[in-house]
Amino acid sequence: MPQDFQVVSSPIAPVSAYAWNKDRTQIALSRNNNEVQIMEFKNGNFTLLHTLTEHTQNVTGIDWAAESNRIVTCGQDRNAYVFVLENGAWKPTLVILRINRAATCVKWSPKEDKFALGSGSRLLSICYFDPEYDWWGSKHIKKPIRSTITCVAWHPNNVLIAAGSSDFKARVFSAYVKTVDAKPEATAWGKKMSFGDVMGEFGTSPASGGWVHTVAFSPSGNQLAFAAHDSSVTLVDAAKDMKVNRVESDMLPFRTSLWITPNSFVVAGHDYVPVLFTYDGTKLQCLGKMDVPAKKATKTLSAMDKFKTLDKKGTTDEDSTRTSVDSVHQNAIIEMSPFTGSSSGVTKFCTSGVDGKLVIWNVADIKAATGLPIP
Repeated sequence: MPQDFQVVSSPIAPVSAYAWNKDRTQIALSRNNNEVQIMEFKNGNFTLLHTLTEHTQNVTGIDWAAESNRIVTCGQDRNAYVFVLENGAWKPTLVILRINRAATCVKWSPKEDKFALGSGSRLLSICYFDPEYDWWGSKHIKKPIRSTITCVAWHPNNVLIAAGSSDFKARVFSAYVKTVDAKPEATAWGKKMSFGDVMGEFGTSPASGGWVHTVAFSPSGNQLAFAAHDSSVTLVDAAKDMKVNRVESDMLPFRTSLWITPNSFVVAGHDYVPVLFTYDGTKLQCLGKMDVPAKKATKTLSAMDKFKTLDKKGTTDEDSTRTSVDSVHQNAIIEMSPFTGSSSGVTKFCTSGVDGKLVIWNVADIKAATGLPIP
C-alpha cells in the first residue's frame, strides 16, 4: 500500500505546489495561498521549519535544486524568487521577469544554472543569474506562443525546453544562453539551436483538442510525452522523424506526468489515480490504473439496522450513499515527482492533490499488487 499523509487537514485545502530537497528529508509546499512552508519529513511526520512570505498572491510553482540547494518559487503576483539558505535562514533574491500576467509554472534546468518560467503573458522566460547586478535576469521566448504557458520540462542536455500551452499546443524550444551554456551538440530534435528556435510544435487531438496540462521528456530526451484537457495522451518520438503516437483516453483529463523508466511513464489527474503508459518504440499503450483499492470486509446488517438505514438514507445500499472514494487520493492529483531512484529507473514517486494529501507510491509494490508489466 502507498504511504499517504494528510498534510493539509484543517480545513482541507489543495497542496497546490511542492518540491522535495535532494535527500527527501525536507519539503517546500504551498497550501493554495501566498506562503511557502518548508517542513522537515522524519519518521512519517512533517514539522514546520520555515515560512517564506515574499509572495503577495497565491504561489503557483516551486522547484528545489538538488545540488545547489536553491529554491525557486513563482506566483500570481507576477514575481519569482530564488531562495538560498544562509546562516539558518532562507534569503530571497529577486528575479527580473518583465511579465504583466501571473506566473504559472517554474522548473530548474538539469545543471541548475538557469530555470524556465511560464506565465499568462504568452511567453516563456528563461532566467539566469547576473553576477554584475546580483539578480536573476531573463530572456523571453514569445513566438509562436498564442496563449498561457501551463507547464514546462527540460531536456537532459540543459538547452532544450518543452512548454505546454492553453493554445492546444506543446512545443520544444531552444533555451540556449550564450553566457551560460557551452555550444550544444546535435540532438534528435535538431542541430541548430539558437535561442528561441522552435524545434517542434505538436497539437492535441484533431477532433476536439484541449489545453496542454503537462509535458515530460524521456530520460534519453528523444521522446516527449504530453497530456491535454481532451483526455488525450500524446508521445512524440524525435528519433523516428517526429512520429506522433496518441491515445485518446476515456478517463478524465490528466494534470501531471512522470517518466519512471526509459520506456514507461505515469500520468495522473482528475480521476484521482496514477495511470501507467508504455512505449515500445512503435506503439503507445495505456496499461491501466496503478491504484488498486483494498478489499473491504462485507458487513451483514440485521433487520433492525436495515430498517434504520432505510429510514435515515432512503436506501439500504451503503455504497450509493458514501461520500468517499476507493482511491488513495480523494480528489484530483495536481503534481507528481520522483521520490527515490534515478531518471532511468524511479523506484518511488510522490503525488499531491486537491484533497490536501501527499502520497508516496512504491513502484515494486504497485507491480506486485496490480500485475502491471512495468518494464
